[in-house]
Amino acid sequence: MLRRNSILIFLCLIALFFNIEGFASEKKKKKIQPLPAVPVPENNPMTQEKIELGKKLFFDRRLSGDGTTSCASCHDPEKAFTDASEISLSYPTTRNFRNAPTLMNSAYAKHLFWDGRAKTLEEQAEFPIMSPFEMNQNLDFVEEEIRIVPEYREAFKRIFGQDVNIKLIAKAIAAFERTLISKNAPIDRYLKGDKNALSSEAKKGLEIFTGKGKCIDCHYGYYLSDQEFHALMVPENPKYANEDKFIVTRRYVAKINKYPDYMNIKEDLGRYFKTKKQKDYKAFKTPTLREVAKTAPYMHNGIFKSLDEVIDFFNKGGGEGNKVLKPLNLTEEEKKVLKTFLVEALSGEDLKIKPPDIP
Repeated sequence: MLRRNSILIFLCLIALFFNIEGFASEKKKKKIQPLPAVPVPENNPMTQEKIELGKKLFFDRRLSGDGTTSCASCHDPEKAFTDASEISLSYPTTRNFRNAPTLMNSAYAKHLFWDGRAKTLEEQAEFPIMSPFEMNQNLDFVEEEIRIVPEYREAFKRIFGQDVNIKLIAKAIAAFERTLISKNAPIDRYLKGDKNALSSEAKKGLEIFTGKGKCIDCHYGYYLSDQEFHALMVPENPKYANEDKFIVTRRYVAKINKYPDYMNIKEDLGRYFKTKKQKDYKAFKTPTLREVAKTAPYMHNGIFKSLDEVIDFFNKGGGEGNKVLKPLNLTEEEKKVLKTFLVEALSGEDLKIKPPDIP
């Protein structure tokens, strides 16, 4: 009996040890970190010539069906690589149904799009080109449109050793997008030892961010995101509730994802469309907070026009029925310094990207 009790006590101590270790590891992980070197996939090494080719393709309207839209239309360098619209710009006669996330620092993202349907920038680049409500281009056709241009044809042969194809087009665009990195952000300088990089008010905001405000629970690491999906029950944007084109797009997305009752869909179900898992019902990707002051409006549907509205949403405990957030009870002063931190600390120098000459 004594032997059995001793064994049970020993096993309990082991379990407690690993629980403590796991808890400590989790707490240790949830820190803000400076940006590391940009990760580059082995099958798409970076070269300056490839980056320049990708930049031209990024700005080239040939990638859209009617020649009016480029990647830069919805990811404008002058708007922190968003389009500053509640709902992203759309192909003529259609309507998008989600907000355009920034491409800044997307090189560090493990999932792309609000629903995370792409895992690499190379994979991501193809989706908008062929989307009927974004660029509405046939992928086989766009290959021919690019191939017919001598400068492009020669560049692909020189850089990739191959003729033009959609996979190489995506690789070139992805190479350019990996250069869109925050530069000299005060938070990075502060984390590297420059204690004067943040104002006293921003430092107070950092304390709220990592403490009472619980922002750090989902916004940590160098990307300032847990890179997961959460159902915060963000309210639907009432502006588009009865707009025919908006309803068409939502039904279409539900339909191609084989949602059974797509005709009667009234909400954006987020990642659930893709996974069909209950945990993903109305769940959307945690966005990076780097450059957040420059990327309004906010959330997957652009419902919040300002950081003040976003802070208020989280302060009251998120949307009705969510199981992720609880009220924070931040005072007006605490909300003020938190906003100061978000605006001052997380904004890098503006990238000066001049549109290239398109062949």
